[in-house]
Amino acid sequence: MRLWFAPERLREEGHTPDYRFSLANERTFLAWLRTAMALVGGGFAVDQFLPETSRALRLGLALMLLAGGALCALRAISHWVRCERAMRRGEDLPVSRFPVVLGLAVGVVALLMVVVAAFGWGG
Repeated sequence: MRLWFAPERLREEGHTPDYRFSLANERTFLAWLRTAMALVGGGFAVDQFLPETSRALRLGLALMLLAGGALCALRAISHWVRCERAMRRGEDLPVSRFPVVLGLAVGVVALLMVVVAAFGWGG
């Protein structure tokens, strides 16, 4: 975690990779941040734009999306550091189950929101 706040320390490890790979790693990091921001925005949208839904259900859906956004942002940092370190060391890139977990979680929340929007449950 110390590398999160001092990424220049990564230069102490291994050799500098081809800059194209580092830039691709950064673009992936930024894509994860866009996903995180979309989840946070979705959380606020659910809370604001489903007024006919019970407060508990609306808050539950909003909190799931907000928590997913926070987790996604934190995971983006971790993944960026792990990939950068692996490239500098000449190792295989790290694998992660997080994209699958995130995809399943977003799918479940989306299905719940479809049901709530279609049937107006909890109103």
